[in-house]
Amino acid sequence: MEMMSGIAVAGAFMAVLGTLLAWLLAVANKRLYVYEDPRIGEVEEYLPKSNCGACGTAGCRNFAEQVVAGEIVPGKCTVNAPEMNAYIASFLGVSLGDVEKRVARLACAGGSHVAYVRAHYQGLGSCRAAATVSGGGKACAWGCLGLGDCESVCDFDAITMNSFGLPVVDADLCSACGDCVEVCPKDLFSLQPVSHKLWVACRSRADGDVAEAQCEVACTACGKCVMDAAPGLIRLDNNLAVIDYAKNRLASAVAIERCPTGAMVWLQDGQAVKGREAKKIIRIEALPMRANVV
Repeated sequence: MEMMSGIAVAGAFMAVLGTLLAWLLAVANKRLYVYEDPRIGEVEEYLPKSNCGACGTAGCRNFAEQVVAGEIVPGKCTVNAPEMNAYIASFLGVSLGDVEKRVARLACAGGSHVAYVRAHYQGLGSCRAAATVSGGGKACAWGCLGLGDCESVCDFDAITMNSFGLPVVDADLCSACGDCVEVCPKDLFSLQPVSHKLWVACRSRADGDVAEAQCEVACTACGKCVMDAAPGLIRLDNNLAVIDYAKNRLASAVAIERCPTGAMVWLQDGQAVKGREAKKIIRIEALPMRANVV
């Protein structure tokens, strides 16, 4: 009898405790409830869900939240199909936004047919690994190592390595996510608006004669582009031509015409166009190793 009474008391206690806990949870849910606009989930469904960060947010969910809040325009997602962004804008009743496409650009043209190597690197097939071993063996300390880390990290198949060991970016596929920028140990990639057509395909800071002895297409800081371009558009900084893109409206292909090595190029229809005085290189085989290159 006493056992039955104890069971009944315990049962009653558990029932009261359960009711109390349920009431507390209901109160907490009511007090702590945070309203979420249901449009966020709908907008997220029309995003690519790549979470690449090209838009500048923490991912597609965060992008959807900011679009619904009016903090960012749908067109800021450069990975999404244009028609999907247009649908999102129509669904929310907002402007699509005039966002200029950006692409990854490589500041190097020193492929194996024009750039010397001091020593052959043997080890892990990674630019980052090679860079830790005397800079990777390339004569130009600033040059692309050509082992394709950028190609490996690109989730959009926008980068392929050509026959000279240089990355080639497909502007149509590039989402400007920035992964190639982060992975390159030589800091050769940057994200540029497509309107930046004048481009220095070099990062060498070596003296002109030294730079050209290391790589036939290196910038030699001759200054001809500075003289030919609009005032203030190009300057020489530590043996390298630097373009002031704040004055991009002044840019024209005139600046490339007298560049002797073709380091200064004009980007047109996905091709790097060199000036009329640039040396003509028809070599297709790799240059031999030259341990004593200056």
